[in-house]
Amino acid sequence: MNIDRRHLLLPALAVGLLGALPAFAAPGDEEAVAKNVAAFRAAQLATDAKALDALTAAELSYSHSDARIEDKATFITNATKPATGSRTLEYQDVKIRVVGDAAIVRFHWVSEAVSADGKKSGTNLHILMNWQKQGADWKLLSRAATKL
Repeated sequence: MNIDRRHLLLPALAVGLLGALPAFAAPGDEEAVAKNVAAFRAAQLATDAKALDALTAAELSYSHSDARIEDKATFITNATKPATGSRTLEYQDVKIRVVGDAAIVRFHWVSEAVSADGKKSGTNLHILMNWQKQGADWKLLSRAATKL
């Protein structure tokens, strides 16, 4: 049997190229991430510690627009403090891109709070979230906010 270099080179080249291709998302991953993003918004609005815990990774890095950075425990503690007055929270223009076991989520955060004494305050942010597939679940791994 005659084997020349082309017969050895082509399979090695093909394997190398396959390793360079981006990982493809599994069917339904984008929908699953979208569902978790909506659940996260609802949990923030409801100050639901149990839901926030279930949706976030143990390694969470949560960055605020004022440069504060919180780990998971600190984020949940601060996000679930009893609210005084009413609050609205919208995630507008949500864009999700799934790449392998990671998802990049960007959106416009618009909220309004009314304090117990009737004073209104609003927040207008651009948010970047990174979600990671851990087992069968998508978990929020990091979040960064920028004031608009």
